Amino acid sequence: MKQSILIALSFAMLIGSSAAWSQAPAPSICIQYTGAPCYSPQQLQTAYGVTPLLNAGYNGTGQTIVIIESYGSPTIEADLKAFDAAYGLPDPPSIQVLAPLGTVPLNLNDDDQVAWAFETALDVQWSHAMAPGAAIVVLTSPVDETQGIQGLPEFLELEKFALDNHLGNIISQSWGTAENALFDTAGINLINEFEAFYGRAAAERVTVLAGAGDSGSANVDADGNFYTFPTVLYPASSPFVLAVGGSSLEASSTGLFQSETVWNDENGATGGGVSQCFGQPFYQYLLPAVQKQLAGHRGIPDVVFNADPVFTYIGFYPDAADNGFYFNGGTSESTPAWAGIISIANQLAGRPLGFVNPWLYGIGAVRKQSEFFHDITTGNNGANGVAGYNAAVGWDLASGWGSAKDLLWAIADPF
Repeated sequence: MKQSILIALSFAMLIGSSAAWSQAPAPSICIQYTGAPCYSPQQLQTAYGVTPLLNAGYNGTGQTIVIIESYGSPTIEADLKAFDAAYGLPDPPSIQVLAPLGTVPLNLNDDDQVAWAFETALDVQWSHAMAPGAAIVVLTSPVDETQGIQGLPEFLELEKFALDNHLGNIISQSWGTAENALFDTAGINLINEFEAFYGRAAAERVTVLAGAGDSGSANVDADGNFYTFPTVLYPASSPFVLAVGGSSLEASSTGLFQSETVWNDENGATGGGVSQCFGQPFYQYLLPAVQKQLAGHRGIPDVVFNADPVFTYIGFYPDAADNGFYFNGGTSESTPAWAGIISIANQLAGRPLGFVNPWLYGIGAVRKQSEFFHDITTGNNGANGVAGYNAAVGWDLASGWGSAKDLLWAIADPF
């Protein structure tokens, strides 16, 4: 399921009409609706250590972020242009929308299609917000991805298309399904196909990211019922994938980092926990403090980024009064933002970093975590009656290593 659907349709609200799209709404407007400000790109760039690199010319130039969606949005290029104009961002060097499996016209009476259009805007605009110099390719499927197998074979075909055609070295996936919804023969076969693909992506130096989810330690089965025990999402749980969770950031009006906690409020909660499908990857043996919790299995998330709502520009409604800035968030914000961070790291390194998990864990465990990450030590991701995991000093199952601090120099040259 798309990670932002809970926010996209439950309380998305039009803040600024199309008549005023040349100026973004004030971040503080969101507080009355969501309890947190909708930080601007510039504030989040500063909070996560990206601004000095942008000022030095490291903005993702030469990189391409590939974003995988169901349906897409018919106005995504124009909406990104409006978003950029409002925030004073440059247009990307290029944005392509490709539909090798065919397209479905947007039906505004179909809530799922509308949610995916919101999702597409969030993914595109916030990957670009963190890496304005990176090119963007959006690959759309005509099939809805929900829970279980539904929609996943088509996504796999799109991702194979991306590799076969060398579309980019970063693939962003803001969707997932509970691992347990794939624990039948067909589901396990599909996981094996995905894992073969992710192994190929790693061999070809392509970084694959996935959102850890927006319902905390609780996820739903193929019938929409919550499991009564902690679960995690796939493909975030894949050992080959960079699993991105969500945090709640407090920053100054200029973006100066102040504090951060596990994202868990009325809007949603970050996914995180222990895989019931995958054994412990070699890079997580660098975590002696949590070996008992992991019990020989993959733990997620690996990293986090602010998941409190941000503004996206929406322009696909036929009535102009319905178009403008909406707020939206979740790990569908966090995941493309990290895709932007990786694109800057690629540029800085002068090569595609590809499978970054071992490097990130080496930076966090072998070097000094506090130099490169904002370590999150407060909060819990329990939700919907399912016990969660506590943040703690060091890597943990609610916030991974934390968020980027002065990370980019280290990720480009880790040792």
